[in-house]
Amino acid sequence: MTLSPHAQFVALHDTDVPLLLPNAWDAASARLWQEAGATAIATSSAAVAWALGYADGGRLPREELLGSLRGILRVVSVPVTVDAEDGYSDDPHAVAELAREIAGAGAVGVNLEDGGGAPMLLVDKIRAIRESGGAAPLFVNARTDVYLRGMASGDEAIAMTVERLTAYRDAGADGGFVPGLSSAEDAAKIVAAVPGLAINVMAMPGLASIDALAQAGVRRISAGPAFFRSAYGNAQASVKAWLGGDFAPSFANALDYARLNALFP
Repeated sequence: MTLSPHAQFVALHDTDVPLLLPNAWDAASARLWQEAGATAIATSSAAVAWALGYADGGRLPREELLGSLRGILRVVSVPVTVDAEDGYSDDPHAVAELAREIAGAGAVGVNLEDGGGAPMLLVDKIRAIRESGGAAPLFVNARTDVYLRGMASGDEAIAMTVERLTAYRDAGADGGFVPGLSSAEDAAKIVAAVPGLAINVMAMPGLASIDALAQAGVRRISAGPAFFRSAYGNAQASVKAWLGGDFAPSFANALDYARLNALFP
């Protein structure tokens, strides 16, 4: 029996190694990540916003988010999950409506964050999503910024993270995203304290090895805006060289035109 995209995505969180989830920002990057071997793709809120000419941090109009998502879903066949920041609203019902639109477009998951604010607001948003139902199931990944924003350190950071993730799990979240968490030892403590929640970390300098994170019980590792920053950093350097009369860098590591063109229907 063929699994639905949502069921495929859920199953990818139940393997011996964490799901490596690259973040895309448009149809081209998403299709190239699939061609590279990605079994699922996430969007990066920052990268999508930047690609469309908006700052990160809730500035992206929801219509543009959904338009970008539809372009991605048109060209890929692997499961796609969407970074929706805080849901672009403090109204839980508005966030639930956005989640329904995301699922209705064909995505299998949504990432929602507390931004380091009061956890009860995210609890209410998750509950609203679950209570609203909808025709398509949705993997809700709840992000807490305790580590990313340096809200606490040591055992206090672990305790604060566990408290928030427990509340999000009890509200109906499937996963818990802890960007900024790099220690496998701390990750193991969080995993053990919040059973039933798939713990997700973000790749960053100093992150523990994949083997160590797998032993800790981490189920997913995402890239955030790293690929966007790398791609555009290299592109800007090539343009600077080109404007200075050095054309060679613009042809380095270039993808074949015919191969690229054939990727898109």
